[in-house]
Amino acid sequence: MPDVSFTNLLIVVAVAVLAPLAVGFFPRLRIPAVVLEIIGGIIIGPSVLGWVQADLPVQILALFGLAFLLFLAGLEIDVHRLRGRLLRFALLGYVATLVLGYGAGAAFDLAGWVSEPLLIAITLSATSLGLVVPVLKDAGQVRSEVGQSALAAASIADFAAIVLLSLFFSSSGGSTGAKVIVLAVFAGLVAVTALVVSGAARSMRLGTVLVRLQDTTAEIRVRFAVLLLVAFTVLAEKFGLESILGAFLAGAIVGLVDRDSSTHPHFRTKLEAIGYGFLVPVFFVASGVRLDLTGLLHSPSALVRVPIFLLALLLVRGLPALIGLRVNGPKATLALGLLQATSLPFIVTATQIGVTLSKITPVTAAALVCAGLLSVLIFPSSALTLLRRSTPQPAEPEPAEAAAEPVPEPRLM
Repeated sequence: MPDVSFTNLLIVVAVAVLAPLAVGFFPRLRIPAVVLEIIGGIIIGPSVLGWVQADLPVQILALFGLAFLLFLAGLEIDVHRLRGRLLRFALLGYVATLVLGYGAGAAFDLAGWVSEPLLIAITLSATSLGLVVPVLKDAGQVRSEVGQSALAAASIADFAAIVLLSLFFSSSGGSTGAKVIVLAVFAGLVAVTALVVSGAARSMRLGTVLVRLQDTTAEIRVRFAVLLLVAFTVLAEKFGLESILGAFLAGAIVGLVDRDSSTHPHFRTKLEAIGYGFLVPVFFVASGVRLDLTGLLHSPSALVRVPIFLLALLLVRGLPALIGLRVNGPKATLALGLLQATSLPFIVTATQIGVTLSKITPVTAAALVCAGLLSVLIFPSSALTLLRRSTPQPAEPEPAEAAAEPVPEPRLM
């Protein structure tokens, strides 16, 4: 048996357990557990106590955690919601975000902080859907105009940011033109797979077998989902794309096919248990362990980047919310801007890829992640305060949607 120690993993898992417990004991702080997981990783890592190193077991499980995080994010996407005015506003807002983000990236390039403005633009362009949904539910605004706008904007931003990151900054290299062709072929294979999976899901005989095995030790539906996740991740790598794109699309396909949960009500709960109960926390704690705060804390000029990156995140993602000002009103628009500027998981992912490709320095990556941490701490609670002061207004359906069946609410992270 190879000489592998699980001591580092033990400490990482212990931090993953303590983080949500701390949130449970002090609920008024309204700090997401993911923030404490990353902070805990920083404390036990080389930057502070030096108790833990990201050795092989930690790296492998963190990699699986990243894949499962993107898989569960794809599972949240509801394509049936993305239509009409909500889709137009979300797309226009994301285009505006990229323009503003590239301007911010160019400014940081002139300051000597980054070497690739487009990477900064993409890094700042995502919104954490898993963090936005609980805020809207707490405020009773999931079905309101601002709630639907926030969910649509977050869905478009998450999907587009992952595609662009994979297209322009894949670790496999290659020209952008070739990657566009490869991405189109990959999208075609994904579409074919979705049709095949959807057709298989309608099979009476297969459905009977799945129902019989789904709650036994076979856990057959969970195994199929994991198979699809691994297969799409490998397929993306074979095509020279980022593996996170494959993981995200695998989740989106499972979410698209799994619309009727009457025969398997616990399926998604089981997937979330694997992800949020084990793999995803390991990824976030390990991200904190790998975060290089030494250079950031020892240099005032580097530390000042954190509030500047936070302001850039607010402007790049918050200002496009003004597109819906006439529909949502000033207070709801401000809340929407704050929710759109809430981002952390994608920032962690993008900065790790940027450091690997030598597009950004570890110090800049640490500053961006710290800005993401502050966005999660400040923006959702501020948005929640604004939303609670306003009266929820149901979103008016588009004419083509009036006769459609109601869409179930997205699941919490």
